[in-house]
Amino acid sequence: MPSSFSWDEPEGLAARGTLIVLAGRGEHGGVYERFGRRLAFDAYRVRALGDASADPSVLDEASKLLADESLPGPKVLVGSDTGALYAARLAAERTVDVDALILAGLPTSPWTPGSWQAEVEARTACPTHQGRLTNDPEFRRGALGSAPELPGPHLDGVHVPVLALHGEDDTVSPVDQALAAYAGARTVLFHGGRHDLLNDALHRTVAATVVLFLERLRLSPELPPIAEERA
Repeated sequence: MPSSFSWDEPEGLAARGTLIVLAGRGEHGGVYERFGRRLAFDAYRVRALGDASADPSVLDEASKLLADESLPGPKVLVGSDTGALYAARLAAERTVDVDALILAGLPTSPWTPGSWQAEVEARTACPTHQGRLTNDPEFRRGALGSAPELPGPHLDGVHVPVLALHGEDDTVSPVDQALAAYAGARTVLFHGGRHDLLNDALHRTVAATVVLFLERLRLSPELPPIAEERA
């Protein structure tokens, strides 16, 4: 299996930026195919890497991609589950040049997965993604029960725009604890959303929220939101 997965903008369109995805516990970059294809359709290049808690070389690969001048900016680190912790750590240490962070399902406390059915249902409500995980021989079941020794996200040490995405029905990372961890970030909650939010039943709405953030980032993160709901 490749160490990274790539999705590029359609032929004839200029790339609008690059997203580097750090997968969560048990995952590999290939499980983000649907997310990658959707963002690539909007002309963003996506590079999805594996689970850094199982393979620390993932962080070296992420750093190389961020330094790759052939990849267009802005360059955004996207982290799901423990990938969100690693993304925040890389940005806080300022050892890489990153323009923004997108954090989804950031873990806040230990979780005991129990049966596979309990784990897959905690991960996602999307039957398509449940089926993919169930039938994926490279996916590591039970990995959500592991707790890598990582410090908290410490977003106060991050000096780039941060978008936090979290499901209100996330039982792996309860929303009240997650909100405290996301302090200082622009946070969007998704009603009915579960832990693997980028691959959840609400994945279209999540992807649209990401695109709005990226489009604003391209102009200037200091500008007001491009689209704003009014009563």
